[in-house]
Amino acid sequence: MGGNTTSITEVILLGFPVGPRVQLLLFAVFSLFYAFTLLGNGTILGLISMDPRLHTPMYFFLSHLAVVDISYACNTVPQMLVNLLSPTTPISFAGCLTQTFLFLTFAITECLLLVMMSYDRYVAICHPLRYSAIMSWKVCLVLATASWTVGVFLSSVHLVLLLPLPFCRTQKIYHFFCEIMAVLKLACADTHINEIMVLSGAVSVLVGPLSSIVISYISIICAILRIQSGEGRQKAFSTCSSHLCVVGLFYGTAIITYVGPRYGNPKEQKKYLLLFHSLFNPMLNPLIYSLRNKEVKNALKKMLRKGNAS
Repeated sequence: MGGNTTSITEVILLGFPVGPRVQLLLFAVFSLFYAFTLLGNGTILGLISMDPRLHTPMYFFLSHLAVVDISYACNTVPQMLVNLLSPTTPISFAGCLTQTFLFLTFAITECLLLVMMSYDRYVAICHPLRYSAIMSWKVCLVLATASWTVGVFLSSVHLVLLLPLPFCRTQKIYHFFCEIMAVLKLACADTHINEIMVLSGAVSVLVGPLSSIVISYISIICAILRIQSGEGRQKAFSTCSSHLCVVGLFYGTAIITYVGPRYGNPKEQKKYLLLFHSLFNPMLNPLIYSLRNKEVKNALKKMLRKGNAS
């Protein structure tokens, strides 16, 4: 590069190129979704912490999933709302890279947490007599800590590869947050290695864990079909259905975005898939678990009764 190259210090996020009225409408809708996300996941965390019946490995991992969902929303939505009100408001490039790092961390951590939750269901249904011994609190803590640690480590690898690049092109990012592929388009250097790492990282943290989940649920379904009691089969299926819905939503959007066809193509559909992935998924997860889970509904009713009595 020449000596007169100017590095980017600020960027402008242009995720929604629409008119002012539509921007105000989107601001109102996304603000509402953001509030529902915080309220829903906060309620899940509160129920799990206050109800002793929910102090089990399954809800331990669910509480970590709720923390990830809250973090997802807090990482991307506030800046997105600011840009809807004032589209030309810049953010620092350091803040943009921080957003990229945090998004990757939460995404990878959620991938691994969903694997841990499927393993928990596998042990509960396929090895019920050994469940307490296998899924001890020590094991749960190790699995949760490993999920967060791997998330931070792999995100740090992407960040370390990003930092040496010279960023000197346009300050505009045509996305609603600093998504890693959108950030790479600002670099005035060869980003082929970075793109390969993003693709290989996506394959390793999406396809690998999803394969583990599929294998777990094949074993679970085989075990459920061997249950003689119809009521027992229904109960076993109900404990897994919520998790399967969340897995489908998360992995479906993520795989289409990062591993699907036309990888790296900045078409609008992939941008809006990521919007669904980072805003709607965290909002829907607590609804799925509360509406389809009898224990969560009972804990919520108990808390509401206490509130009315007081």
